Amino acid sequence: MDRNENTLHSFLMIGQSNMAGRGYIKDVKPIYDEHIKMLVNGRWQTMTEPINFDRPTSGIGLAASFAGAWRMKNENLQIGLIPCAEGGTSLDDWEVGGPLFDNAVFQTKLAQRTSLLSGFLWHQGENDSFGGRSSYYFDKLTNLVAAFRKELQAPDVPFIAGGLGDFLSSGRYGTYFTEFSAVNQALREYADTTANSYFVAASDLTANADGLHFDAISQRKLGVRYFDAFYGRKNVLGPLDDENELINRIQDKPLTRNEKAALLEISFARGDLSLADFENQLSTLNSMPS
Repeated sequence: MDRNENTLHSFLMIGQSNMAGRGYIKDVKPIYDEHIKMLVNGRWQTMTEPINFDRPTSGIGLAASFAGAWRMKNENLQIGLIPCAEGGTSLDDWEVGGPLFDNAVFQTKLAQRTSLLSGFLWHQGENDSFGGRSSYYFDKLTNLVAAFRKELQAPDVPFIAGGLGDFLSSGRYGTYFTEFSAVNQALREYADTTANSYFVAASDLTANADGLHFDAISQRKLGVRYFDAFYGRKNVLGPLDDENELINRIQDKPLTRNEKAALLEISFARGDLSLADFENQLSTLNSMPS
């Protein structure tokens, strides 16, 4: 697709549950922007969370705040998210030619019909943090990303990978993920030795009660760190000085009339508003000056 001012820039979401998102939706303000899209059945629709519905427990992930930060730098452009992450998966599950790999390639090629693939967003590694699997992580990741780049004709598209949380050692699964530090080292080594690849640290981030999944506010922070790595073409090795302020600006973005109307429609369709309340609020909205 040719790059122009009307181009939709798309980002492939791949990895396991912390890319899909398990943060509790009730714990953060929603992000809603008619210029942030997600791929559903091969077509773009306005993003709502959860974006990557791989499980009934899907929730807040990092992609929404990543997209919100991207929009702040690209006010006149649209961004699209391609959700292909799958909880509980190892790098072996992502092997080239396997169903997860083939599905991600297929979905991205659909997206490429109407968008410019602009980045890979990767978070995975918990299921390679035991039993000696971490020693093979660098080589397997290298082969996997090279295959994605070849299949999608994206040799120079940035690849952003996030580190695993330090909380893994103390959560309810702490005795299981004994090699998470080695996986983080492999991710950092990959970023340091591979062109157009960048590492984002999970420093100071916290988990849900399970001690395994980033909580919602940590996912918001991780997303803006991913964007900082993407925008600056650099590793991000700690918290950003302004990440809380940036998250607030993204979540508190003034809504357009169209966005307010769409949210009313969603509330009505979900049964949260009666027909009378919906029509009254919509009428009031439409009577307001633009």
